[in-house]
Amino acid sequence: MQHTNSVNAPKQRDVIVIGAGAAGLFCAAQAGARGRRVEVIDHAKKIGRKILMSGGGRCNFTNMFASHENFLGQNPHFCKSALSRYTQWDFIALVEKYGIAYHEKTLGQLFCDDSAKDIVKLLTSECDNAGVLITTQCEVIAVEKYENGYSLTTSQGLYQCESLVIATGGLSMPKLGATPFGFKIAEQFGLSVEPTQAALVPFTLHDHDKTDFAELSGVSLEVNVGTADTEFKEDMLFTHRGLSGPSMLQISSYWQAGEAIHINTLPNHDTEQLVQQWRNENKDALLTTCLSQVFPKRMSAMLVARHGWENKPMRQHQDSELKAIATTLHSWNIKPNGTEGYRTAEVTLGGVSTQALSSKTMMARNVEGLYFIGEVVDVTGWLGGYNFQWAWSSGWAAGQVV
Repeated sequence: MQHTNSVNAPKQRDVIVIGAGAAGLFCAAQAGARGRRVEVIDHAKKIGRKILMSGGGRCNFTNMFASHENFLGQNPHFCKSALSRYTQWDFIALVEKYGIAYHEKTLGQLFCDDSAKDIVKLLTSECDNAGVLITTQCEVIAVEKYENGYSLTTSQGLYQCESLVIATGGLSMPKLGATPFGFKIAEQFGLSVEPTQAALVPFTLHDHDKTDFAELSGVSLEVNVGTADTEFKEDMLFTHRGLSGPSMLQISSYWQAGEAIHINTLPNHDTEQLVQQWRNENKDALLTTCLSQVFPKRMSAMLVARHGWENKPMRQHQDSELKAIATTLHSWNIKPNGTEGYRTAEVTLGGVSTQALSSKTMMARNVEGLYFIGEVVDVTGWLGGYNFQWAWSSGWAAGQVV
């Protein structure tokens, strides 16, 4: 690369990372620690905005059970290499090194005791220690490849670098600055991009369902929810717009438009046995009274009204009626109208095709020096810290070689 004294001379860097989120900052710190001259550039005013609001402001920074089985993508094996070389235990050790207090909430999900700001501070400290520059409010206008690397035209002047890392995330939460920038760069350099959709996102409902559930906003219960081939057991929450809660966010990643979801409203009971028991032990009790032993009252009333069940004393129910009630409680089918979309989605499903990337280095196979990490790649984790772990693992993998 030529160094000139011209006022407009490009700023020379070994590595430029576009995107100051979890993956980008972590990758930059790794590369800087190897002695590379690294600069992170981001179009937003503040770095790590998605980190700061994640996990209710406490950042669910990893999951103790993270493995490749918790990820979706066209090639579910792609993430194995990075996840096995930089594991959740490696990141937990780093969190402990910085003295950040944390706790397990449920199902291996680890959160900061205090604030997500602790994770952003950890990342900025790692970058500072490694001599990484971070530049905000810097928009990338054009990227070009030349013989020895890349040239970037930005709102803060020209840059040249040998290695270019795209860590610009997906399309979820546009209010926090999400854009399709990373996908456009991939396409510019001939990499294919898998179709994208909102994932880990609440469902919206058709009007007739919304009317039925209108009184239930705020009601939460543990359910098993499934599509044709996947199932999750976690809480479901009725909202004034539809269905949310961890179970719904999880299944949204597997749901196809027009498909019904199957909800077992009593996953800890044998429903047939339970309704028979009600008839045997509470002969004079009304159906709603028995349902209210296991559901909030509002929900009991809704179930009876929605399914046209007769609210009569249990002894008057025929076997066939009880069987129909048990079947519905065990597998209640609802066809969502859609999802709330990228506005509230936690992540983006799809992205830069993993066929185009090396699973060891995250570099584009046919484009020397161009890397894609984090959410921009077609690797999507479950709810519960898995997507952060992918950010750390993919950022680490690229950071060793850029």
